[in-house]
This record gives sequence, C-alpha cells and structure tokens, in this order.
Amino acid sequence: MNKTTGSSRPPCASPEYYGPAIVPDVLAKLPPNCKTSGPLSSFGIHLANTEAGRQSAAMLVNKMYRWRGYGDQHTLEAHPHHVTLAAAEPAQLLGTVTLRTDSANGMLADATFKEEIDAYRRAGAKVCEVTKLAIDPLAHPKLALATLVHIIYLYAYKIYACTDMFIEVNPRHKRFYEEMLGFEPAAEVRNNARVNAPAHLLRISLDFMGAQIARMGGTGAAAGNDTRRSLYPYFFCRSAEAGILSLVNSLSEPPASGAYGLRWAA
Repeated sequence: MNKTTGSSRPPCASPEYYGPAIVPDVLAKLPPNCKTSGPLSSFGIHLANTEAGRQSAAMLVNKMYRWRGYGDQHTLEAHPHHVTLAAAEPAQLLGTVTLRTDSANGMLADATFKEEIDAYRRAGAKVCEVTKLAIDPLAHPKLALATLVHIIYLYAYKIYACTDMFIEVNPRHKRFYEEMLGFEPAAEVRNNARVNAPAHLLRISLDFMGAQIARMGGTGAAAGNDTRRSLYPYFFCRSAEAGILSLVNSLSEPPASGAYGLRWAA
C-alpha cells in the first residue's frame, strides 16, 4: 500500500484516512544541530485509529512478514488496550508498530513465554509488548523506527504507566534490539506458532529507555554519537517530547477496565 493514483481516497498521511497526526512533520521536530546520515524528506507519525489506517498498516506488516516467511494473514483490530502508530509520507507508508498493554486476556507473547512474563507480573511489573512492527527498508528506516518507538514509549510509560516492555524477535534480529535499544534477553529461543519461526523474548525497563532518551534524544549523527550503535540519537529531544506528550494525552482515552491507572504526566 503505497501510492495513491487517481482515487478520491485521501493520501495515507491525511488524518481523515489514517487518523490524527501526533507529529505532522518529523523533521520540523528535530533540533537544528541534529544531523542525519543523509538527505531526508519529511514524514508524519499518526495514531492509526481508523479502519482504513489499520488496514493499511496491516498491509505493510503482511508485505514485510511475507518477505521474511512469517505469513501474510496478520490483522490489526481496534482494541482499548492496543495503540497502533504509522509513519507516513503523503503518498507512502514507511512503518508501523503496535503497543499492546496487559489485560485480562494477557498478551500475544504469553502464548510462547507466559511463565517468564508471569514472573515479572508477580514481582509487581506492569507489562506491555511491542508487536506488528514493520519498517520499509527503502525509506528513512532508522529515523522512522526511532520516532515510532519513542511515541510507543510515551504511550506505554506516560499514559498506561507500564514499567517493562517485551518484544518477540527472530534470532537474526536479537543483536540489533540489544545493541541499538538496550533490550535484554528474558527467555531462550522457542518456536513462535503465530509466525512459525524461532523467537527470543527480549525485555527493556521503561525507566532505562527514558534515561537513554533524555541523554541522547535529538542529537542525531552529531560529533561523538555513533548511530551505528544506538537508535536513541534519532529519538526526539526533551523539549519536542513535551509537546508530543501533550498531544498524546489529548488523544488518549482511559482503558475500558482499570487494570492500570493512567500516569497522565509530562
């Protein structure tokens, strides 16, 4: 799902099509001294809370998953414990990610790693997971991934008051998440039946993620930052984060059931 041609349908980045823009222009939020590794055209980050937006995000997920051999029948549905984001240029979808907070029905990762996740629940952690992550490798992959994850962090930590985030990753991607974002192993590799592929369970403390954002966010490929070793320089800076969080708060609704109290704080 990429280009629109001769249709009355609005382009992907239209709020009427995709849902409200949390960041209408990512490049405008980067500080003047934030350097990237090459020329960029801007894009927006949207809360994909429309049916068309979720379907478009699912199409990208299926395109990228099919290429990896993970199947192509994945769907995205409206749910009070789910937040789906999309990075989009006016005529092209660049990336998508979904946050799933814990609920009475648990999380997707429980199907394979419930024992390990339950140990964190028993210790008092408020858990969440990142899933349905897909990035078009041909357009702004680092910046798109970083800005999507930053806003997912705001939802998880600031809105839903989560403490620990999990992600299931293929063994060939494990090192990337460990080195570039600071995830740590939470379980050994097992077969993930949803995609019929091996998967590791990784975990990150959201306190740790917040500290990395505060230290490196918005610095880009400036002197002294090796962006080959971390994605955090491509996150938003603290001043930009405050404005984004204000909009995230205004777009957020309390969960249907009160498993988690909302943090609602800057």
